[in-house]
Amino acid sequence: MEPRRVVVTGMGIICPTGNNVEEAWANIAAGNTGIRTIQRFDTTHLENHFGGEVKDFDPEAYLGRREARRTDRVTQMGLYAAEQAWKDSGLAVTNENRYRIGVLVGSGIGGITTLFEGIKDYLAKGAKFVSPLLVPMMLPDSPAAKISMTYGVRGPNFAISTACATGNDCIGHATEMIRKGQIDAAIAGSSEAGLVELAIASFNNMTAISRRNDDPEHASRPFDVDRDGFVIGEGSAVLILEELNHALARGAKIYAEILGYGQTSDAYHVTAPLDTGESAAEAMILAMQDADLTPESIHYINAHGTSTPLNDVSETLAMKKALGETAYEIPISSTKSMTGHLMGAGGSVEAVFTIMAMRNSFVPPTINLENQDPQCDLNYTPNVGVPRNIDIAMSNSFGFGGHNAVLIFGKYNANGHN
Repeated sequence: MEPRRVVVTGMGIICPTGNNVEEAWANIAAGNTGIRTIQRFDTTHLENHFGGEVKDFDPEAYLGRREARRTDRVTQMGLYAAEQAWKDSGLAVTNENRYRIGVLVGSGIGGITTLFEGIKDYLAKGAKFVSPLLVPMMLPDSPAAKISMTYGVRGPNFAISTACATGNDCIGHATEMIRKGQIDAAIAGSSEAGLVELAIASFNNMTAISRRNDDPEHASRPFDVDRDGFVIGEGSAVLILEELNHALARGAKIYAEILGYGQTSDAYHVTAPLDTGESAAEAMILAMQDADLTPESIHYINAHGTSTPLNDVSETLAMKKALGETAYEIPISSTKSMTGHLMGAGGSVEAVFTIMAMRNSFVPPTINLENQDPQCDLNYTPNVGVPRNIDIAMSNSFGFGGHNAVLIFGKYNANGHN
């Protein structure tokens, strides 16, 4: 029996470079950063004052005051991205198909704003002032749950939480469920609202984030010798995935096909990547094996590229281990140079950018790459994007705890890629 093929038929996004796919991608392609001094809350008591903040998003205007008060920002942004993707896909829920559509939308840290505010209320005012909705609002599965309720989707509904690999794992596992015939379609992606005071303080004390307060636009500088940590970002992206014949039968437009998925664990350290890059390389190899592809088939890589001293070197080693000499020929970029690191939402946001790179035959740049680290000696497309035909692209996501997840996308080809 022919394996079931999985395609992308809808996309939605809200992130530091834009609140829809066209706007977000246009800024990424042009090399326009979304990293600025934080405007949503006062940072004077913090050592770090900037981030990849979502702009011009009013949850009350979008959801209404009552619903906005009953949902954390992580869910609000997840709903916003899902609505875009759902409308874009044209998929409709019926009594016949509602159990055949799944929701896999994860989050790395869930509703941390709600948790933080709830703890402050408890300590300042007492137990009676803690919201009765604190627990459901803070759970990492809240975006997935609310999305399923919004659209009446009754298939499998859950959230994967694998730190910064969350988005790729949600999309990858949704793909596997469709391939196995458990479902015919899925709402898949991730959301993260970690740009909050508590998280900023923790990451700052960890010395994991950049401290370029005087120049936030140039703070995220993957693969540059002067990088000093990642920049915290927030946002969400959601894809609509469908079994190919299901999509064709209803005349859906097809953005891309998901060809491969690979995942491994470093089993090494709670925050640092395995310095040899071995496990990350294995995830890339597994993804290529899943897609039945060789390194020569990969035309572009959206790197994890966090702008931390450890990640950028280990990921470079991983790409060379997985791809051999071909690694030097493949154009690579880190779009985190413009969005910051969206943590759990990073993989799904970068999946959108990877697909748009294929559709537009354009490799987006890694901005702020002014003095390339000699240990990072691959082609990271410094500062200016370049036209390039891209039929097959890889997207890497590696998370705290050693989670490695790699996706491979291809332009839809009726005859397949193999």
